[in-house]
Amino acid sequence: MSVGLALSAALLFGVGDFLGGLATRGATALPIALLSQVSGLLVVLAALPFLETATPTREDLAWGALAGLFGGTGLVLLFRSFALGAMGVAAPVTALCAAGVPVVVGLALGERPRAAALVGVVLALVAVGLVSREHAEARPHALAPLHVVVGTALVAGVAFGIFFTLIGQSEDNAGLWPLVAARSSSAVLLVGPAVARGGVPSRRTAVMACISGVVDMAANVLYVLAARRGLLSVVAVLTSLYPAATVVLARYVLGERVGRIQLVGFAVGAVAVVLISAG
Repeated sequence: MSVGLALSAALLFGVGDFLGGLATRGATALPIALLSQVSGLLVVLAALPFLETATPTREDLAWGALAGLFGGTGLVLLFRSFALGAMGVAAPVTALCAAGVPVVVGLALGERPRAAALVGVVLALVAVGLVSREHAEARPHALAPLHVVVGTALVAGVAFGIFFTLIGQSEDNAGLWPLVAARSSSAVLLVGPAVARGGVPSRRTAVMACISGVVDMAANVLYVLAARRGLLSVVAVLTSLYPAATVVLARYVLGERVGRIQLVGFAVGAVAVVLISAG
């Protein structure tokens, strides 16, 4: 169950990030990230009355609010890296760091996956690294040197890794309230800088940003459910395979090339999923 939820979350994260990154090519990252966070918050608030009654504790809400600060920061940096260079490079680099933080924390807290799952985790990290390799024609839309794009993506990944770790600490009976707290804190964090920066996105760009937020929230819900049913170190790595969706969309929508090494990375990632599922 947790494997299926994590993979579904990965697919939605990849689609949501692609839409958000596409929107940043028509506006600056801050207002796009803010619209994404607010739209996701409205969706989860609208869904709450239709869900089972939850009894979140102060600790659950605190974990969520703290996670949201890192999540909001990571989102701005991710969208910024997308605007500066190829999504097919920035997304996998971000995912590598996002996967590494929860794995380290999970193992430190005493999680001990089976041998097959551990091999799968290692292969998944290798897969993310391979997918992040650039080739000669990978960046037709690049606006910055590769080291700037990768550096921005790395910091975004660390922020996302902390987000995944913190949001995964909430209890089952908290329902989706930790996500409400997370989106609320991230929206508050972004509203000031977004207003100060100025610049109103076009209607098309704003709609794309809002759709990105809705899809991203759906992915967050699936991730939380997966984290509550499985090992954090495994769920986080499976979710970090989301760049596959982003890279494929960037290839067919934006014309970004997928190199042979990246294709090998996709194959390694598929093997990793099988091993993690078996473990």
